[in-house]
Amino acid sequence: MARKLTMVPLLVIACLAGCSSSKRAHVAPVDEARAKDTHIMAMERLRSENLPALQSVELWDNPYGPGLKLTTDHYCILTTLLEPLLLRTLPGYVESAYWGYNDQLPQPIETVAKFDIYLFAQRDEWERFTHAFAGNQATVFCKIKTGAYYLNGACVVYDIGRKRTLSAIGHEGWHQFNSRHFKYRLPSWLDEGIAMLFETCAYENGMYSFDAARNYQRLGTLSETLVNGKQMLLKELIATSPGEVLATDENETVLAFYSQSYALVRFLREADRGKRATRYHRLLWDGLLGEWPLDQEASRTAEDRNLSRTIQWNRIVGPQLFERYVGSDFDRLEQEYSLFCRRIVGGMAFVRADEADASKVTQ
Repeated sequence: MARKLTMVPLLVIACLAGCSSSKRAHVAPVDEARAKDTHIMAMERLRSENLPALQSVELWDNPYGPGLKLTTDHYCILTTLLEPLLLRTLPGYVESAYWGYNDQLPQPIETVAKFDIYLFAQRDEWERFTHAFAGNQATVFCKIKTGAYYLNGACVVYDIGRKRTLSAIGHEGWHQFNSRHFKYRLPSWLDEGIAMLFETCAYENGMYSFDAARNYQRLGTLSETLVNGKQMLLKELIATSPGEVLATDENETVLAFYSQSYALVRFLREADRGKRATRYHRLLWDGLLGEWPLDQEASRTAEDRNLSRTIQWNRIVGPQLFERYVGSDFDRLEQEYSLFCRRIVGGMAFVRADEADASKVTQ
């Protein structure tokens, strides 16, 4: 089977130097009792650092491994991953993401109960938790090769490297946020498109800002889609669901759906100096309040999260909402959207890189 590929911008590639194997230092075996106390040491260190977003940290008693419970204003993070830099990063990161999710709305909202995030150090811990947590859906989730999922109000993640782990949390965190607060679920292109806005971030004084224009993975696949002439028409894109494209088993179609959904959300927010941003915010606000002009059956599916978001529901509701809130002149919109896609990848060159080597590339 071919290995998964990641898109990397040529102009930012820098290889990390490998360690010399000619002289290997002797590593003494770690004392077992000391290893068991690693989570206690991590807790004490976090308590002493006065991190801006961290409210409290305590031990997490669980059957998967030594763990910690970190709480912030809006999140409860339960983790067996004790890597010091990531532990220091997480509180500010999730709080920054929370306010980034709010920025998609015309006015902020406030949550009452904290959001739960489970973060595991090892995949086998993640799988054991998933079998206990996800019930008859566990088999499906355990087919995920890398990353995370959202289910029953919680994000469930395992470590795939600091940068990619944060990306997964940012992405799934949007699904978590809108599933709790929005009366109506979103059509797939909109839900996935917004989630991809939170896959890249920059550090700022203990907190983080999210910059969709630096999501080189999505830009790379968008560029490839355009170069190969595999782009989906706008009418097709807004009526499509992830399950539908995954069922085709055609990688190019999957890449086109995700990269073009990412670009479409950016188009609505940014194109022509943000002239459609007000409509975009209204679309989301009405979804939050349950005020979309849907018929009874479509409204019931939109509101009841226990019902599947079917292919047919996406095919009906996606275009209907787009025409209502964005516009119905698809010839003009198609042209403007296509030009926007080409503009945001213009001036960048991309190279395919084996995902196994992605950690050797820095931005």
